[in-house]
Amino acid sequence: MNYSIRGLGALSSMGEDAASHYQSISRQSLPFRPLGEFMECDYPELPAAWIANRRLLKHRKWSPAAMAGLHVARQAVAQAGWSAAELGDAVLVMGTSRGGVADWLHPWSERRALPLMAASNAMHGEAAAAISIELGIRGAYQVISTGCSAGIDAMGMAAMHLQCGMAERALVVAVDLPLVKVLMDSYASTGILSKDGRNDPYHPQTSGIFPAEAAAALTLEVGDAKDAPCMFGYLANSDARDPLALSAECGQLVNLLTRATDMFGAPQALCPHATGTASHAAAEAACLTSAFPNEKPSLHLLKPFLGHGIGAGSLLETVVLVEFLRQRYLPANLAGLFGPDGFALPEQALAAAGPIFKIAASLGGHNALVALR
Repeated sequence: MNYSIRGLGALSSMGEDAASHYQSISRQSLPFRPLGEFMECDYPELPAAWIANRRLLKHRKWSPAAMAGLHVARQAVAQAGWSAAELGDAVLVMGTSRGGVADWLHPWSERRALPLMAASNAMHGEAAAAISIELGIRGAYQVISTGCSAGIDAMGMAAMHLQCGMAERALVVAVDLPLVKVLMDSYASTGILSKDGRNDPYHPQTSGIFPAEAAAALTLEVGDAKDAPCMFGYLANSDARDPLALSAECGQLVNLLTRATDMFGAPQALCPHATGTASHAAAEAACLTSAFPNEKPSLHLLKPFLGHGIGAGSLLETVVLVEFLRQRYLPANLAGLFGPDGFALPEQALAAAGPIFKIAASLGGHNALVALR
C-alpha cells in the first residue's frame, strides 16, 4: 500500500520547521558548537547541536520531550489540513530512545514541575500521551523505542495500523533530547562520541558521533496524493550478533537492502545511517558494497548537517528528504565527504526520479528501512 505524506514538522538546531531545515541544508549551513557552551562536561570541545529556542520546551505540566513533540505534531497536522474529526480518528505512533527520562536524570532549569504530574511524567510514553491529550487524538497511540531506528520504525508501525484498517490517518512523531551529562558520559565511556571533530562519517579516520537534539513529525494517509510524496514500503530485521556494533559478517543489513530492492525496485538514492563511528563506517560501507555490487544508488548523508538525533534522528532525516521531494529534488551532500568505493556523493541537488531508501541501525543490531518517492 501507498501512504501519502502531506504534513511535516521539524525542530532541531537547524530551525523550528521543515522549511528552515531545507533552507539550511541547501545553503550548506552547519549548526555545531562546542558542547561546553551548553553544559558542563569532561569533553567541552565535542561538536554538538541543540534547539536554540528553549522556551519551546518549557511547560509546567509536560516534559521538555513532550513539548518538542507537540511543536512538531502541530506543524504536521496543520500542513496536512486535518479537521478536528479527522485528527480525532487518527492513530499516533511515537519513536524515541529514552522518552522524557532526560528531565529526570538532570532536572531542567527551564521547567517549573507540577507535583501532580510526577507519576505520568515518569512514563516512557508521556510525550505520546501529551500529544494525544492536547490534540484530541482518540485513536490508539503507541511508543516505539528501538534506539536510533525508532523514528522510521514508528513510520512502519503506523503504516501497519493503517493497513489493518484501524484508521485512515496516522501521525508519526519522534523526539530525543540526549544532551544530558549522565547520558553523554555513557556515550563517552562506550567510545562513540567524536574524538577529533571530523564531520565525515565514512572517512577512515572518523571517530564518533556529533550528538544532537531533534524532534520530527509527519502524517500518513492511505493512498497516493498527486501533490505529495509517499511512503510505499517498510522493512526491518535484526543482526542477533552484537550489543553495540553493526556486524558486516552477519549481513542482515545486506539482506534488508537486497529484499527492499526486490520488493520496491532498485533505489535511485539511499540515505544511509552513517553515524561517524569508526566501526560503523567500515561495516556499513562493506554492507552497501555487498548489497549493490553493480549499479549503485547515489548516497545522501544528512548527519553531517544535522548531527545524530539518536531516537529522533531517522525520522528527522526522513522529514528532510520529504521536504526536498516536495521540490522534486534530492539534497546535495556536504562538500568534500569521503564515500564508500564506487558510490557517488553528489555535491549538487539531484532531480528525484526513482525510489529513495532511508535506512537506520540501532545499538543491539536492529536495522530498519522505509521506501519513499
